[in-house]
Amino acid sequence: MTAVTSVGDDVFVLRWLSSQVEVYNAGLFTFQRYIAVRGLGYSWGLAACARYKCLYVSDCSHNSVHRIELSGSDATKQWSVASQPLGLSVNKERNVVVACCEANKIQEYTTHGTLAREICLQGCVTSPWQAVQLSSGDYVVSQYTSPGAVSVVAADGQVVHAYDDGKTNYPTSIAVDTHDVVHVADSANDRILSMNSSLSCVQELTLSVDGGIDSPWGLCLDESRGRLYVGEESGRWRVLVFDATL
Repeated sequence: MTAVTSVGDDVFVLRWLSSQVEVYNAGLFTFQRYIAVRGLGYSWGLAACARYKCLYVSDCSHNSVHRIELSGSDATKQWSVASQPLGLSVNKERNVVVACCEANKIQEYTTHGTLAREICLQGCVTSPWQAVQLSSGDYVVSQYTSPGAVSVVAADGQVVHAYDDGKTNYPTSIAVDTHDVVHVADSANDRILSMNSSLSCVQELTLSVDGGIDSPWGLCLDESRGRLYVGEESGRWRVLVFDATL
């Protein structure tokens, strides 16, 4: 598994069973340094915030989130969340949004770890992997199931829109652009899906890479550079970089 996120001139990569985040230069793709996350267990999620200059890392082993200062000190803060936190995102309020798979909840925390909102998912929405807030205020959620599904839910947890074609398997990370175009890693099918915010128009992205994409897991959209980063789960655990204007 390879999780990936970016902020400013830095790209952050976390590989499976590692307690160190790799930092790369976004311009030259050169390795810069490691950030050690003390006490980190199994982790599947990364998110970065430009406003607060920090990195968030989910910790499934300890049901917590780690916050790391990026101002040079690498100071950390850790707080508890609901059961099995997986994917993370940062919303328009600059709060960190945590998908808690086993608890079947979305939790939103301030950058200081104060719980700002909790959404109990309703109906057929189960096993959330990641949740990203849309400009409408609703959340698009990937369901780590087989067959998998992608849903848009309101603040009360009720389903607003759903996409379930019976073919999507274990969708994981989500990346959403400023126009609410949603990209989803369909990990078991080795593909990236792109869909509108109502999930009514869906297409598979054509991404050219030697050997094809191998189990896409982490997604990060850097619109300032026109890039889509894709972290693979298996194979060579690569981070692939694509033109985001696909």
